[in-house]
Amino acid sequence: MLAVNDGPSGDGTNSVDRPTSSWLKFNIHDRLGMRVDRLAPTASLLDDMFQCFRTEEPVPDHLTITEAFETVASPSFLENDYIYSDNSLEISAAKTQVVSDGDRFRLHGSGELLTSTLPLIDRLLVQRGVGMIHAATVSYGNYGIALPAAGGTGKTSTIAKLMKEPAFAFMGDDWAFLSDCGQLLGFAKPMFIKPHHRPIFPHLFQGARKPMVPVSLSRPVGKLTTIVHPYVSRYPRLARVSRRWSPEHRMVHPSLALPNAEVRQSAMLALSVYFERFGGNQLQLEERDANWMLARMMGNFHVEMPHHSQEMVAAVGAVGMVPLHRTFGEKAEVIQAALGNKPAYVLRVPRSMPPDETSDEIVRSVSGLLKDLGLTDQVNPSGGRLS
Repeated sequence: MLAVNDGPSGDGTNSVDRPTSSWLKFNIHDRLGMRVDRLAPTASLLDDMFQCFRTEEPVPDHLTITEAFETVASPSFLENDYIYSDNSLEISAAKTQVVSDGDRFRLHGSGELLTSTLPLIDRLLVQRGVGMIHAATVSYGNYGIALPAAGGTGKTSTIAKLMKEPAFAFMGDDWAFLSDCGQLLGFAKPMFIKPHHRPIFPHLFQGARKPMVPVSLSRPVGKLTTIVHPYVSRYPRLARVSRRWSPEHRMVHPSLALPNAEVRQSAMLALSVYFERFGGNQLQLEERDANWMLARMMGNFHVEMPHHSQEMVAAVGAVGMVPLHRTFGEKAEVIQAALGNKPAYVLRVPRSMPPDETSDEIVRSVSGLLKDLGLTDQVNPSGGRLS
């Protein structure tokens, strides 16, 4: 359990003076406490995305999120983009303020703050020996498997098919965490189901449901969504409605998408497989070393963050709050320690291969690697390790 150490709430009052009921509280793997003011416009959005970490128990204020800005004495200006001091930054276009307080952050704003929250969580976790990655994650018995990949490569489809295999459990289909002691930590956030997932999740397309665009239009609609997101995100209620009712996808809780799957919070990392599309005609599976996987995990996480998340990383670096050499260097140390000398591979999938066939090939390759590494000999079909 996280140790609670109450401090300033960031809105002019002390958190110990505020009722416990005024906060949504999140405990991220006993490493990070996040408090969100229930009255903040972004509260419902953050509650949707971090529901798997919700708790009614007290948590420390490592990250506190409220609406009202703090007053900053004699700030500096970087053109018209940033207003900053040694420990604060206001991003004018996003109408967002972040304040650093030692090893804690306070985040303020009236817009959707999910994209501001993501890099701050990553930074705070790195200070506690954990780094975020962009990957599908499963456990096989007691072994953790990370499948980092770019968006749209087939992570969600692959997860669905792995869950039909014995001894596999669900950890997450998009974001996850690695600790410097080699633990893979899950993030069972809502899954985004798209039109091309119909053959894999047929039960989600039955009965009354919101309309979705044809598969042929999903990519153009996705590009349009990316373009308008920075504007929609200024209005949290509209952003939440857009996320729930977008014809591009359905936002579904893992328990609904994968009703028979076991969900695990953590497992010791045993295998990493980075998969990507390429221009060839034949599937290629090649072993790589930990340094190669480190570079791909770091780069993939950063490029897959939303544009505002990337701007947040650059902005806190530009004004000296969290210098970029520390942002990337300290995280690299954590991920490198997590990877250690564990097996790492790249699976290159032909770009022309349909999504359904792609996920079949990835499952086949992962199962083959587990067998080749001797891990299948150490796991019961029910999921436990053989004694």
